[in-house]
Amino acid sequence: MDREFLIDLFADFGPVAIRKMFSGYGISADGINFALALRAGLFFRADEMTIPDFEAEGSKPFQYSTRAKTVLVNSYWELPARLFDDSAELAQWAKAALAAAQRAKVKKKRPKAKKPVKKAVNQLAKKVAKPAKAAKKAGKNSPARKRAKRTA
Repeated sequence: MDREFLIDLFADFGPVAIRKMFSGYGISADGINFALALRAGLFFRADEMTIPDFEAEGSKPFQYSTRAKTVLVNSYWELPARLFDDSAELAQWAKAALAAAQRAKVKKKRPKAKKPVKKAVNQLAKKVAKPAKAAKKAGKNSPARKRAKRTA
């Protein structure tokens, strides 16, 4: 899929930004990536609300192989082939994919609260580690260590 084809494909959806990504393109709207156009096909962002629609169409999640294993990316699903001929319905699916991407972004923004005790322990560990590193470094060049190296 080339850039011009993708622009035409998403014409009913609205303006999209298309940028090089991996072996194809990342497609975004409002600064949120919601689709991937790769050699293997066109994949839309999905979540627990939209995955049943993809499953009903017989679509499969994006996957790729490494030397050691096959990785399944359940957050992107292959767009059903029939939608390439129906731009109005493709626009509906694209809106659902954008909504799924927006929901995922909201989930990621929630920062995990650090426990105060853990933070205090980490700060204390840093303070203790500095003098220990200095002593260890000084110990490397000490006369006793040099003598031990010569005799060994």
